[in-house]
Amino acid sequence: MPQSRVLLAIVTAPHGVRGLVRVKSFAEEPDSLTRYGALEDEAGARVTLAVVGNAKGVVLARVDGIEDRDAAERMRGKRLYLPRAALPPTEPEEFYHADLLDLAAELADGTVLGRVRAVHNFGAGDSIEIARENAAPLIVPFTRAAVPAVELDKGRIVVVPPEGLLAPAREDAEDAAER
Repeated sequence: MPQSRVLLAIVTAPHGVRGLVRVKSFAEEPDSLTRYGALEDEAGARVTLAVVGNAKGVVLARVDGIEDRDAAERMRGKRLYLPRAALPPTEPEEFYHADLLDLAAELADGTVLGRVRAVHNFGAGDSIEIARENAAPLIVPFTRAAVPAVELDKGRIVVVPPEGLLAPAREDAEDAAER
């Protein structure tokens, strides 16, 4: 079931002394943060931004009511959301990250691995973090080979883990003693 809100940006830091903030945008076009309406914070309070520029992978923005660096500093870490309904519908085989969160992650045979906790992009493409009960989380590339099916209507993704990902870590007592 899709989330009712989509995380669109995070305020990362103040910029200058006149109240501008640096904003990490998760929009396909980073400058489009205000295209679909006013954003809201975690508590649902309205946050009105005006994008004024770009700098090293972030957008620079003025926030209504923020006039100085101290006020901008208090914005640091603030997550900014849009209601899911304000965004355009996705194309087939296209998903908002928020749509993937909390889906069951299953192997092709139906074995449950866990639940999608996060979608990351560390520069080499998207990956999905799967939270597992009584086990370390799994990080799986979000590729057609590793995630051949996303079934939003069934609340699940099908995962074909890369070879060795699910193999238990083995360490012989002898190997450990030799080190």
